Amino acid sequence: MSKLAPVIIEPQSPATAAVIWLHGLGADGHDFAEVVPSLNLPASHGIRFVFPHAPVQPVTINGGMTMRSWFDIRSMDLMNDVDSAGIRVSCHQVYKLIEQQRDSGIDEQRIVLAGFSQGGLVALHAGLSYDHALAGIMALSTWCPLVEQFYLHRQMPIFIAHGQQDPIIPLQLGAQARDDLVAKGYGVQWQAYPMQHQVCAPELDAIGQWLQQVLRLDLAVAG
Repeated sequence: MSKLAPVIIEPQSPATAAVIWLHGLGADGHDFAEVVPSLNLPASHGIRFVFPHAPVQPVTINGGMTMRSWFDIRSMDLMNDVDSAGIRVSCHQVYKLIEQQRDSGIDEQRIVLAGFSQGGLVALHAGLSYDHALAGIMALSTWCPLVEQFYLHRQMPIFIAHGQQDPIIPLQLGAQARDDLVAKGYGVQWQAYPMQHQVCAPELDAIGQWLQQVLRLDLAVAG
């Protein structure tokens, strides 16, 4: 992972949960930090948001240009020409981020992995291969090759959202990720929005509601 420390947004109250949110190709950890207020979470949500930076490395499809990337993208054959070794490396870095939150006193069942595009793919692969079940996985505008490798944590909530006019990761790849995961026995909450390769206000509302559900914030507040 990059030597840069992740962007971390601490809650107003002591942290009792964490969301580790991975950015997309060419972005960095600041990319989604600004959306946290738009999730409309209760003021006492207790969620620490962690936005790590991908390493800077060459990306084949972009002519070998170096940029922040969780793994190499070699061609537009996204389902078959897969940098599985690079994905594994990023997954192990995500495991370390999870362990850091556990070491801080947050139980793994109070940790959500989230990601957009490339980051969403890594969130799915890391969350479904980690030794312990997490609170859930949120995968936005992404795709999911290598589903045959998954067999753990079939009860873990998964939220997948996609843009209906996405020109980068076509909608059918997001729908295939949903269908492949469901066929493997996973429960998936699916949303599609009239947008391109981005996030939108209704999607952020749905994310906020889903986080409150899987992190049981209503129970935390009541307690």
